[in-house]
Amino acid sequence: MAESRTVAFHTLGCKLNFSETSSLSRMLEQEGFEKKEFDDLADVYVINTCSVTDNADKECRQLVRRIQRKAPESFVVITGCYAQLKPKEISAIPGVHLVLGAAEKFNIAQHIRELAKGDSAKICSCDIEEVSGFHSSWSVNDRTRTFLKVQDGCDYTCSFCTIPMARGKSRSDSIANVIKNAEQLAANGVKEIVLTGVNLGDFGKGPDGAGAPVSINEREENFFELVKVLDQVKDIQRYRISSIEPNLLTNEIIEFVANSDKFMPHFHIPLQSGSNKTLAAMRRRYKRELYAERVALIKTLMPHCAIGVDVIVGFPGETEEDFKETFEFLHSLDVSYLHVFTYSERDNTHALSIKPVVPMHIRNERNKTLRNLSYMKMQYFTGQHAGQNRKVLFEGHDKTGMMEGYTDNYIRITTPYREEWVNEIVDWEI
Repeated sequence: MAESRTVAFHTLGCKLNFSETSSLSRMLEQEGFEKKEFDDLADVYVINTCSVTDNADKECRQLVRRIQRKAPESFVVITGCYAQLKPKEISAIPGVHLVLGAAEKFNIAQHIRELAKGDSAKICSCDIEEVSGFHSSWSVNDRTRTFLKVQDGCDYTCSFCTIPMARGKSRSDSIANVIKNAEQLAANGVKEIVLTGVNLGDFGKGPDGAGAPVSINEREENFFELVKVLDQVKDIQRYRISSIEPNLLTNEIIEFVANSDKFMPHFHIPLQSGSNKTLAAMRRRYKRELYAERVALIKTLMPHCAIGVDVIVGFPGETEEDFKETFEFLHSLDVSYLHVFTYSERDNTHALSIKPVVPMHIRNERNKTLRNLSYMKMQYFTGQHAGQNRKVLFEGHDKTGMMEGYTDNYIRITTPYREEWVNEIVDWEI
């Protein structure tokens, strides 16, 4: 399909997907493709999918139908987690021409060039056990904060999760290459880097998933070593750690962030449940007591620090008492906001065998209860900083005459658009 020269992208899911979509876009632009907005007409549409919840699967199918109505002659390419997990299901969707699994998505240019009209949907996938290698990715020009992928895959076996089946074993970039990428981003004017991965705290395993080679100070590479070296990169003014498991968030990492001018006072720490019974059923690697210890240390060293929490409601076997325990635990914690997920059944996960199943209307009620708690937590956290001056990095999006930015401790600021503030750090009174 050498005559096709325009391509549009849509990303579903996490920060990691955004970084990879951006890299795929740059690869195709280097091959001579012109990038279009997803709502524009394009020769090729690429959807980078998520499959954490059933809703993400549905959204993918809806997007394909939209493209069919708008541009029936265009090619549709599906990649990402949903594509790895259910390639045959996707290939059966009318309008899909190419399905790229985890091992093939970074060969996207070659696969697109081999597409021909009239062909049945082509699947390029393999068993996830065969997926190895690490592909550096970062988002740039898409938003002021750049998402830099430093780790991929996961060796954990949480009973609700399909990510290890979709992305393979835990593997990482090298510290040397991460630094090289950070320096390149700095040269491009990037002010803030968000470190991303599937299981970020597990950083240090090589591209093949094996233990990393001996490096700095004759020790294996690990996330703490990465954080310390990144702190020395000139011209990058801010870093954020996107999400890190509580059992991998060590005291030394917390203490380093507390004393760093570049690592922002902001952690996102998945909890999933405040009930130890439910945590055990989820096969999580910690108890709520350890989580409380992490939060307490962060707040002792950085009272102004923002802490975000992932939590799942309606997990199989979660009783009203279990949920109450989760609510009261979260209510008691000095955290700033919650990302609340309604449990969604995923094929080939251990959680499917756990009974009893929580009715969907109860799951939805619990979700609403925790979202209300999250709103109150964020209002309280923001109110604690009223009258304070904090540094805000403003983003370039002009939303009906307004612009947004985030303080160092992740309070969102909205103000009338001023071009001179785009990608600038401004002192701001909350």
